[in-house]
Amino acid sequence: MELLYSDRDIVVCIKPPRVLSTDEPGGLPELVRRELGDEKADVRTVHRLDRVVSGVMVLARNPSAASELSRQIRENEFRKEYLAVVHGELKPEQGVLEDLLYRDKARRMTFVTDDPGKGVRPAKLDYRVLARRDGMTKVAVHLHTGRTHQIRVQFSSRGFPLAGERKYAVLQDACELALWSCRVGFRHPSSGKWVTFSQEPPETEPWTLF
Repeated sequence: MELLYSDRDIVVCIKPPRVLSTDEPGGLPELVRRELGDEKADVRTVHRLDRVVSGVMVLARNPSAASELSRQIRENEFRKEYLAVVHGELKPEQGVLEDLLYRDKARRMTFVTDDPGKGVRPAKLDYRVLARRDGMTKVAVHLHTGRTHQIRVQFSSRGFPLAGERKYAVLQDACELALWSCRVGFRHPSSGKWVTFSQEPPETEPWTLF
């Protein structure tokens, strides 16, 4: 696992696929402690990526930093940007997707619905097409809300499932889910200075198509 940055307040790393974001055996905080060389280090999850999603994540290293980062996330001051590869030729070149999403906890799935009600929450993202090739489209995605499986569900419901999708489409792709947290931006918990951390996806399919 790769660490991009570390100080007394935060640690920024690349979350590997199929690793849980939460603090449990084999979870990301445990891997970060191991990488820091301190099994007892205070490492706290403040935001999450789906288990099958990879990319840039920031974790807090003390209660004060965790509280401040959580506040920024809660008040929509924390910026998260993703790259994705979807099946199909997505048009127009840029757009906004807005839906009502229902989370079925028993099935651990999220669904688009037309009916407001218990467990239904609004979801919004905007996207920009970066490239098209071989019937696939690479897009940049900015989340306005952080619903579970939001990007996967909103694109799949419109007939553009992500490459490597296993839950919201029946695909034969051999690759991991093509959803990558490419950039996070936030105010440093101590200095208040705006900082950003970014990383490009790995040189594996389907990213290598582009």
